[in-house]
Amino acid sequence: MNIELPPTIAAFFQAFNAHDTDAVSALFAGDALVADEGREYHGTDAIKRWIGKANASYKPHADPTDLAHSGDKIVATAQVSGTFPGSPAELRYHFTLKDDKIAVLTCD
Repeated sequence: MNIELPPTIAAFFQAFNAHDTDAVSALFAGDALVADEGREYHGTDAIKRWIGKANASYKPHADPTDLAHSGDKIVATAQVSGTFPGSPAELRYHFTLKDDKIAVLTCD
């Protein structure tokens, strides 16, 4: 399915799939929060470490399949594949944007 993503979210998935940790972390606000797999990562340095570890461990690739709005959040559903148990899996990425940066990202 080909869906039109907001520019910041499209850039996130493009950098995510390229395993470009610098480009991914540059999309986040300085005080951003990521919550993933029961852990929280605060600030761009921690977020850069999070995405770097995920890239090294799982080599993930996400193909967005749906987009929805829930209040101030944008929820992108994606089919995610990689070297993790249960691959591929459908995950939801809950984005909160502020000034064209990602302020909050939670994944489930």
